[in-house]
Amino acid sequence: MQKPYLGEFEQVVLLAVLQLGAEAHAPAIGRKLEASAGRRVSRGALYGTLERLENKKFLRWEIGAATSERGGHRKRRFEVTPVGVQVLRDSRAVLETLWNGLDELSSESTQ
Repeated sequence: MQKPYLGEFEQVVLLAVLQLGAEAHAPAIGRKLEASAGRRVSRGALYGTLERLENKKFLRWEIGAATSERGGHRKRRFEVTPVGVQVLRDSRAVLETLWNGLDELSSESTQ
């Protein structure tokens, strides 16, 4: 059976959710990606990816309590599932295997 594949953007979204923990709602995820990964993210790309990750069972969400700062509206808080953590680990292992030995090559090409 083929292991699930994560695209690069899916990986950084899952990592941002893990880093944000209880504060992992969509606007905070977008800000985290801008600050940490140096990339601006459109709402459509972010929400589409969050939905895709949920459909793959790598992510789940729950509705938080209403807050006065949001005019009584509630936020969706995202959480990476155990399956999502495992697929991240698998993706990291693949990348590390592929990078193995390339540090020497890259230093030779810059000389």
